[in-house]
Parts: sequence; structure tokens; C-alpha cells
Amino acid sequence: MTQFGLMRLPRSVLFGCGQRAALADYSQRIGSRALICTDARLAADPQFLTMIESLRERGTHTLIFDATQPDLPTDSIRACIEMARAFKPDHVIGIGGGSVIDMAKLAALLLTHTSPLSAYYGEFNVPGPVLPVIALPTTAGTGSEVTPVAVVSDLERGVKVGISSPYLIPEVAICDPELTVSCPPGLTAYSAADALTHAIEAFTSVTRTPEPELSNKNVFVGKNVLSDHYALLSICSIWPHLKAAVAHGSDLVAREHLMLGSLAAGCAFGSAGTAAAHALQYPVGNLTHTPHGMGVATLLPYVMAFNRSACVKEFATLARVLGLDAGVPASDDALSHRFIDATAELFAAIGIPRTLAALGLPDDQQKWTAEAGFAAKRLVNNNPRALDVESLEAITRAAYSGERHAFL
Repeated sequence: MTQFGLMRLPRSVLFGCGQRAALADYSQRIGSRALICTDARLAADPQFLTMIESLRERGTHTLIFDATQPDLPTDSIRACIEMARAFKPDHVIGIGGGSVIDMAKLAALLLTHTSPLSAYYGEFNVPGPVLPVIALPTTAGTGSEVTPVAVVSDLERGVKVGISSPYLIPEVAICDPELTVSCPPGLTAYSAADALTHAIEAFTSVTRTPEPELSNKNVFVGKNVLSDHYALLSICSIWPHLKAAVAHGSDLVAREHLMLGSLAAGCAFGSAGTAAAHALQYPVGNLTHTPHGMGVATLLPYVMAFNRSACVKEFATLARVLGLDAGVPASDDALSHRFIDATAELFAAIGIPRTLAALGLPDDQQKWTAEAGFAAKRLVNNNPRALDVESLEAITRAAYSGERHAFL
């Protein structure tokens, strides 16, 4: 059997408690004028202020944009660029959650290249290198600090759109679990559920024929031997510690495992990609205005149930590495069911809604949701089981009613 792998990662990835103190050193190696992207809450945080002071003490000129909005609406991006252009930064630092880091990526893009933002939608549409980005995540969820994608809420089109290019991968990722301790329980739950969904979808994404041109035609190439390594690391890091981190936010051991899991999930899906749960979440999020992680986690057990026939071996492998066989011999088929059930129960235990109805999706929007999800071709084509509008609608209807076992 021929093995195939692909990784696209930052030049430096730094993980560990207290490692945020290395920011000034990394920044100084890159340049002397830093645009700092963050949000209003973090801009007043003592840890953030300490990092900014350390930059300034080392002679770095800084400009802070602290108006990043959740889900990154296009008008927020325009406001950042208008503020930053005259400053002429030579690098961008993102300190915050996924939307903040995506803002830093897109600021680096738009301060380098002059086309409208919409010209870069899709895959491989960024024409060349962008300003270097240093990413410091303050949530354990999106993995954006190591991925080649940024997600935008296009207000004119009324949709969320992905921009995917290896040029968007940050130069440096600094992952300090202490930055996540202040995350409230809800945000901790939704963020970690997002990371776990990334890892499970990466581990079960489509396996493509490894033609030499595959990585030049697809930003996300599907399941591969390297992405599997990181997906397993992610799942084994997050699963045993998720409930503890949500219930006891000061539990630094649990926080470390969640951030490691989020980082590893980003490494996994940054090359393998995600699939149907993310394709459907784009329209679900637009209609319900609920957190991204909440939406993908609500959808995931139903997507897993639909995909099970194509993923029996992978689901059984995950059940075994997590100890769900519990010493009782079981077939791959039985363990694949058990893993899906256990995932649904884990998510329910941390407050993820069990159905799209509970999430707030209107009953009469299920067909539109399927049609809009099908338009996300890079995600649909990455699913391990072939999808069309009818099958996506079957998933949304099952997820709306809670009839997951219709697929099993």
C-alpha cells in the first residue's frame, strides 16, 4: 500500500504555558511595525496589555485594532484596513479567538494585494505571499493559528464564505493555554466541540488517489497518513478532558489538553479538510445566528450516522483508542455505532443542543439549508460518502427531528 501525506504549517509553532512571553522576540525577528488585531474585551485584559507593553519595550511600533466582530462581517474587515493602511505595518499579530486570527490573516492579505476581498473567495485565489502573521489563540477551538483558511460573513451576499490558500498560514503560532483560562463555560464548550468536530471530520474525510498534482489542485487533499496522526492526537487530548474544562475553567491540566487538541485538529484539517457538518453549518449559522462550534457539534452525530457505512473502520478505531470497547470484545460494526452514540452523549453533556430544532432552525428552511450547504463544494467533495442535495436534506431533517438512528 502506498502511503501519502501532506502538511502545510507555520514556520514556528510554540506550545505551552507562559509561552506568550516569547511574542516580542518573534515579532522583532520579523519587523518593527505591528498591526495588532483583537476584540474589545481582550483589549482591556491584563495579559494582553502586558504583551503589548513587551512589544513596545523592544522598540516595536504598534497599532491596535480592537473592533473585531464575531463571524467576521465584511464591514469589520474594511474598518480594520482603513485604519491600518496609513500605518504601513510590516507584520500582523492576531490575539484572540478564531475570528480575530482570521481578521489578522485577511488584514495581511488586503494590506498586500489590492483586489476586492471577494476576488479571493474559494481556493488558491490569493496571488502570492502576504504580510507575516503571528497568531496567539485565546480559545481552544478553531485551530486558525495553523490553517490555510479564513472565514468571512459576506453581508451583501448574506452567506459565510471561505478563503483558502497556503499563503494565509501564519508565520508563527504561539499557543499558551493560560490565555484560555478566562473563557466562560459556554465558549469553552462550543470551541472545544468545534475542534473535536475538525478532528473527527479530518480523520474520516475522503481518501483521494495521491496523484502528484493533488496538492496543487486542492488546498484540502482529504484523509492522509500525516493528518491522521494529528487527528488522533487531537481526539485523545480533547475527549477525556472536555467536561472537566467546561465545569472547572481554572483546571489548567484540562485547559492544556484542550488547547493541544485544538492545535492538533488545526494541523489535521489544515491538510485533510472538513466535510458535511461544516458545509451545513454555514447556512445553519446564517439562519440561527448561533456559535459556529455549537452548530457543527449539533450536526456532527447525524453526519456521522449518514457516513457510517463508509467509515466503519475509522469509527471503530476511534472507539478503541478512547477505550469505548471497555474490555468487552466487539466488532468494528458495533464499535462504530458505539462511537457515534458516545459522541452525541459527550456533546449533550456540555450543553450542545441535540437537534437543529433546539438550535433554532426554522422548520421551513430545511430544504434551503441543504441547497446552500451543497454550494460549499470543497466541503461536500471532501465527505467520505457521496453527497447530493437530497442526501444533505435527509441529514438536516434527521438533525431537525432527532431521528439519527434512521441512518443506522
